[in-house]
Amino acid sequence: MTTIGSPHAASARHLTLALLALAMGGFAIGTTEFMTMGLLPDIAEGIDQSIPTTGHMITAYAFGVVIGAPIIVSLGARLPKRELAIGLILALGVGNALTAVAQGYVPVLLARFVAGLPHGAYFGVASLLAASLVRPQLRGRAVSSVMLGLSVATVVGVPASTLLGQGLGWRSAYWAVLGIAIVAAAMIALFVPHSAPDQGASLRRELAALKRPQVLFAVSAGMVGFGGLFAMYSYIAPIVTDVTDLSRGWIAVALLAFGIGSVLGSWIAGVMADWNVERSVLLGFAATILVLAVFYGVASFAVPMLFLVFCVGALGSIVAINLQIRLMDAAGDAQMLGAALNHSALNVANGLGAFFGAVIIEAGHGYRATSLVGVVLATLGLAIFAIGLVVQHRSAARASAAAVSG
Repeated sequence: MTTIGSPHAASARHLTLALLALAMGGFAIGTTEFMTMGLLPDIAEGIDQSIPTTGHMITAYAFGVVIGAPIIVSLGARLPKRELAIGLILALGVGNALTAVAQGYVPVLLARFVAGLPHGAYFGVASLLAASLVRPQLRGRAVSSVMLGLSVATVVGVPASTLLGQGLGWRSAYWAVLGIAIVAAAMIALFVPHSAPDQGASLRRELAALKRPQVLFAVSAGMVGFGGLFAMYSYIAPIVTDVTDLSRGWIAVALLAFGIGSVLGSWIAGVMADWNVERSVLLGFAATILVLAVFYGVASFAVPMLFLVFCVGALGSIVAINLQIRLMDAAGDAQMLGAALNHSALNVANGLGAFFGAVIIEAGHGYRATSLVGVVLATLGLAIFAIGLVVQHRSAARASAAAVSG
């Protein structure tokens, strides 16, 4: 049987179909993660809670990702990667089915937590599978192709599920994700080549990556900096209706603008990653700060608001994908954990952004002010990542000087 890593693996199983299958899993994850934001008013009405309180559903999902990613990847490090990916995407489907049948605030909150558990672990194993199918110099584009599924979800899955949830009830959207997850699992089984278990993997080896300074810097930058995006985007539905003063139907248009930006950003991110990962992260954070600052001033105008939501989507993909590759490099032998940790970090950011956004809204500053929260968080993320690079360069210089003197 042809295995991953062999020179003919990609051609024997058709590289395009294999990457498409892995991206389909990302599509299911992206749909369930982001559609909650578009359906917040509907869910809030259905469980009889305020919109800020219902925003805790976003935090619960994010917390599931944070907890699940390192634990599942570390415990499953020796399992065959294709089979692990299939199991994880089916687990995501189960979590969405639980959301669809849950009644009341606490049961729905717990169901969203369960749905988030396989998220980061899936992207960890899928990224490693994708990277192993191509030449090293094309790794950035292979990893970005998996993440492209998540971005396409924001264009197709999220607006469609938002309209579905508004028309047939918000629970119908989560049932739809279950169907997508089943299709993704079948595609992975059919098109992704089998890989032998990594016999050298161990819980200790995987978790040792957490001791690496550059892993910690990159994770921290993602946790804080990416929260800037979610501080605003978590409340895009009420921003559209209350700040820009558009009808509810325009929520799907705003989600579509974000999604198109994400797709474009995912393609650009792969090219940028194969150019320079570190500079791509720095540029992505800097541009995010600028866009969020401008958003505060023009959020009440429909066209500029939609354009800046598009920009936020593009920049989010650029930062997320390049941070993922940075973590895979920094994690050494624990690349799968490194990739998974990126999604833990981004979902801490998801939760933090939604939380601080709720705080500023409940303090009476309005939905527009969430973009200023985003500016602060993105600036902190940029600073953390830059400090990490300085530390790395100084360590390399000291090692070089020691080698010369020795």
